Amino acid sequence: MLTVLLSFSVIPAFANDTGCSNATLTGNYGFTISGWRPNPDGTIGPIKGVAITHFDGAGNLTQKDFVVQAGVPNPANGNSETGFHFSTGETGTYTINTDCTGSAEIDLNVPVPFGSTGVIKLMLVVTNSGRAIHTVVSEITPPGSTKPVLDTTSSDAWKIGSGRDQD
Repeated sequence: MLTVLLSFSVIPAFANDTGCSNATLTGNYGFTISGWRPNPDGTIGPIKGVAITHFDGAGNLTQKDFVVQAGVPNPANGNSETGFHFSTGETGTYTINTDCTGSAEIDLNVPVPFGSTGVIKLMLVVTNSGRAIHTVVSEITPPGSTKPVLDTTSSDAWKIGSGRDQD
């Protein structure tokens, strides 16, 4: 009888561990960002960066980041004369499917006189029971632009405080 009762207490725990949803991502994740994007002069330059993104478990996110393109920090990240800092005020949404694939849209919210305030669209995979996220930019519209540009940026993140376990 005890064995039967114990087996019922295990079933709900097992059922909750299958698949993913928006609730799989909650809390803060530290991202490393790497890729390539066209420069204004037509050449291609490397992108490197770091970010902290907060997922609320209900499909909303906030983010702050520091990104360097072709060796130059993004304008929102300051400079050596005024000081460097993380961009803040970035908001967005995300959707996680039951197969742990998903998408996200980050609105950079950069004040510009015309054009987009900056939008990054991502495709992503959640691994390690929600402790890791892997992304690829599917489309980016830089601040001030009216159309998306080519981008080959990807990122990997680990939940802050969870340890970096192997996937």
